[in-house]
Amino acid sequence: MHARTISTLKDTLKTPTWHFVLLSAATYGIYPLMWLYKNQDAMMDEVGQRFASRILVIWMSVCAGLSTLLHLMFPLQLNEYGYAYDDTAATMSGIAGLISFAWFVLMVVWAFKARAALQQYALMQFRFELKMNPAWTVLFHVFYINYCINAMPDALAKHHIIHGRPHPGPNDTQEQHPSPLSQPSQPPEQPQ
Repeated sequence: MHARTISTLKDTLKTPTWHFVLLSAATYGIYPLMWLYKNQDAMMDEVGQRFASRILVIWMSVCAGLSTLLHLMFPLQLNEYGYAYDDTAATMSGIAGLISFAWFVLMVVWAFKARAALQQYALMQFRFELKMNPAWTVLFHVFYINYCINAMPDALAKHHIIHGRPHPGPNDTQEQHPSPLSQPSQPPEQPQ
């Protein structure tokens, strides 16, 4: 069993957020699915909670593939008045849009499950509240989860500063250091 530090999850995943975003843009959204498939089990092992199955990631991939396939097979061409030339293409484009929306919903569901698991992990293992914005979780889903994982050491350091605890060194594990503010003070001696 390895000693857990606040950086263990970040070091296990080894994915800077900007690299994640750029690779996602370069692969037209396929990289987050590959990243989830590869790293989800390592993430769940580290946080100690099974919050999603591989089947969820597979369904996300199916939705992404079907949506892209329908968009490519039935491109929507509009005339100068904004109407589609072909009703079949318009219908298929609508279906592809619905499938894309399902993909987005599955990503958001995964992100909220991961968010809850990360917050519980931070609270139980390191005794601090990891604040994660629900709006950012909806808008940026897996990217925001990756960002929060990478920002956990800084969030813990900020927590220690705010609550008056000494900043732990890089080799410190999950054990908590007593706060000098929480130690009882000795009453002053009375002169006799």
